[in-house]
Amino acid sequence: MSRLENISLRPPLLEDGMAVYRLIESCPPLDTNSSYCNLLQCSHFSSTSVIAEVEKDPLGFISGYLIPERKDTLFIWQVAVSERARGAGLASRMLQDILSRPICQPVKYLETTITKNNHASWALFKRAAQKLSADLHSTEWMDSQVHFDGQHDSEHLVRIGPFTHKTNIQ
Repeated sequence: MSRLENISLRPPLLEDGMAVYRLIESCPPLDTNSSYCNLLQCSHFSSTSVIAEVEKDPLGFISGYLIPERKDTLFIWQVAVSERARGAGLASRMLQDILSRPICQPVKYLETTITKNNHASWALFKRAAQKLSADLHSTEWMDSQVHFDGQHDSEHLVRIGPFTHKTNIQ
């Protein structure tokens, strides 16, 4: 665990795309996107995404973006934490890192989607809502049959807010 004390957080770079792809691939039940998608996340969405690493070894990644029609809303696309770094609060730390960036100053809401059985994500976002002193609302958004043709569990849209940036969510 002492190795985890040296985790650094930074916006990802295009060159991190394949390492992010491999990290997500090693974190079931996360959906793997195409490597091209991860390359775009690490380049086009780097200002609202974060990579956590120790000595260039990626241990965590969060991809997010500002919703184009609602610049006060940060959508968290995916949260990945290596098995080696779980239980150390890394996901909360990464989320705080993104929220503390100047681009996120107008953000008053966090949104994400979570499947019913993804207990780690529910815990992360419930904890974030508490730390942000904000309400958490959840509704089924993408139905397994209607939207995923039965190939994926239903996704619940989780919305946290409004909140201010004075609260630390770590």
